[in-house]
Amino acid sequence: MLGAMTRPHPAPIARADAALLIVALAAVTSLSNFHRASLAVIAPELSAELGLDAASLGLANGVFFLALGLMQIPVGLLFDRIGARATVAALGLVTFAGAIGHAAATDAAEVIAARFVLGVGSAASFMSAVYLCSRWFGPARLAGTVSRVFALSQAGTLLAGTPLAAASAVIGWRGAFLAVAALTALIGLLFHRIVRDDPPGIVPAPRRAERAGAVLAGLGAVLRTRGLFPILAIHGFAYASAAVVLTLWAGPYLADVHGLGPIGRGNVMLAMSLAQAGGTLLVGPLDLRFNTRKWIVVPGACVTLAILALLAAFPAMPAAASIALLVLLCGTTTYSVITVSHGRSLFPDHLAGRGVTTVNIAQVGGAALLPVLTGSAVTHVGAGAVPAPPGAYGACFGVIALCLGAGLLVYALRARDAKPRH
Repeated sequence: MLGAMTRPHPAPIARADAALLIVALAAVTSLSNFHRASLAVIAPELSAELGLDAASLGLANGVFFLALGLMQIPVGLLFDRIGARATVAALGLVTFAGAIGHAAATDAAEVIAARFVLGVGSAASFMSAVYLCSRWFGPARLAGTVSRVFALSQAGTLLAGTPLAAASAVIGWRGAFLAVAALTALIGLLFHRIVRDDPPGIVPAPRRAERAGAVLAGLGAVLRTRGLFPILAIHGFAYASAAVVLTLWAGPYLADVHGLGPIGRGNVMLAMSLAQAGGTLLVGPLDLRFNTRKWIVVPGACVTLAILALLAAFPAMPAAASIALLVLLCGTTTYSVITVSHGRSLFPDHLAGRGVTTVNIAQVGGAALLPVLTGSAVTHVGAGAVPAPPGAYGACFGVIALCLGAGLLVYALRARDAKPRH
């Protein structure tokens, strides 16, 4: 297997060095999570102040992930060429500019443009965790270590819940985004000063400049990798099936159907984020424990489909039941961390950057597509009514379920298992 073609890693890595890396990665991924999720809790206020309808909200959310997707190949090339440390720090400046633009937006078009810039700036955050954890800890421990980073990164989603709602009530949502812009600049500076691309004891291999032909050959090798397509099929909607709810529709759904105010919506999103963090910590080590990746992903996706089907069929169920299903949805979709390690297992070290970012294109592609599809469904079924009726949100959950089901079918029938201890 190509994934076995990795360079030796020193053992053991000092706990302090490992902890510092994980905290630094968690900080930059937390910022990305904040920007992914922040639109949901303030969506009703943005709609009222700036005149955003459901389709505009879906587009504003979708362009963030569209930008992430467009940047994945360039980010992969930069990882292989200059390393993750420099790439993440440089894109932090773009994130800073996007946060300032979001705070200054005066209409739907400016919000959408700012969200696109934020997506560009956040493009390297999550894949830097996959790339660096693979280099530091090796492929067998990848899912376990990445799961800790991703769990800690839920701090950003937590901040985008009740704290953002509370801050918006005090200083306004514009003031809150200005504060986040300042935090973004600080974290980018610290990341550049603290993080190393290689663990202590490893002499970094020289990074050779590749000519255009070699770059294209490397990308071609990644795309021709056997077993890649089934992983892309499920990865496109594994994360996105919960992300589009948490980052976009949870707030409007809870406001329109169940009458929750900003703090109530923020509290539900807080619980959803905690479920996502806890689920990530629980699922991350399972591939190594049971020596399988595929047969952790398939049951997780089946449970997710069942939850979405219930929400689609009964969108006006009692509020407590709806909230419980939303929280459970975020807890179960954490099997996506296993699809990341499944994808990384396919590639040798010299293609690691391009490999993991190519896999991530599917994830951000699904996360860009679903907001647009669901926004259109809510607008069409709801006929533009404000507030949108329960049936509009039922259609929203149904669209998500159909997309995830298609990806799961391809993965279940075509994917080869990748055993961590093989």
